[in-house]
Amino acid sequence: MKMYESDDKMISLIRDNYDLLQMLGSFGISLGFGDKTVEETCADNHVDTYTFLAVVNFSINGYSDALVDDKLSVPTLMHYLQASHVWYLEFQLPFIRRELEESLNQDDSLGKLILSFYDEYAHEIRRHMHYEQRVLFPYVESLLDGKPTGDYNIETFSRHHGQADKKLRELKLLIIKYLPHDGFHNNKLMAALHDIYANEEWLHQHALVEDNIFVPAIRRLEHIKKQSDVTRNITDMVFKNATSQNNETLSEREVDVIVALVQGMANKEIADHLCISVNTVITHRRNIARKLQIHSPAGLTIYAIVNGLVDISAVKL
Repeated sequence: MKMYESDDKMISLIRDNYDLLQMLGSFGISLGFGDKTVEETCADNHVDTYTFLAVVNFSINGYSDALVDDKLSVPTLMHYLQASHVWYLEFQLPFIRRELEESLNQDDSLGKLILSFYDEYAHEIRRHMHYEQRVLFPYVESLLDGKPTGDYNIETFSRHHGQADKKLRELKLLIIKYLPHDGFHNNKLMAALHDIYANEEWLHQHALVEDNIFVPAIRRLEHIKKQSDVTRNITDMVFKNATSQNNETLSEREVDVIVALVQGMANKEIADHLCISVNTVITHRRNIARKLQIHSPAGLTIYAIVNGLVDISAVKL
């Protein structure tokens, strides 16, 4: 097991793991990088190095430290997954079908059945990937933009994230068990079968990256947005209370009391600070609560920050 790092040579990754070549293309990394490091190559191709290495190391070793932190670039992951879909749907699926066409006798009913079976499998894969393009990725883009996302969430995707691998397994068995051919066609069929096996592994790895890297990253995004929504709701409540029927203007002294309160002063400290009596402080606090309809220190703190009465750095948390 080797965990690759940013200062490793990119050529070393490919020399050790030639099956990463397709991954490079999906990340948008071009060949011809010479002896540059991973970091240099990623920078040249505008790819987030940390995210690239997370996917590479996970694909090779099945584990990466990056899976549990928030440094992953979701836009980079999105680009990688979308480009992988394009490669598989527009190149790999048609390529294997052409291989099967050349190796099967299409005048034979069994050959036609094999092609039909493959087409059903390809349709199922397209349906799944088109769903991600149509529903999942726009949802994630809305999260990144801070826009409303409706009732959809990543758990909805995760619960229904299956693979069309049963049809592929049946297809391989049919070819292996029931399609004897002459030497020439047999060699072609062997080559097609080898590519089917390789693609099955690629699809499995693709699904693991989605489940173990992409889905957790989106969960973190959802958590951040949920926290942001809670803060926004509290702020809206403060403004609503501040502009309610009791919308009386605060006096300068009442503002001074609020500032002292959010800085953590007790009534006696406020009285000494403002050179007034404790009873006067209590009266000011009662008037503030009546005018703003805010009774808790936390609510007054939010009010003071939102209205620019104090800087957040001056607040005693």
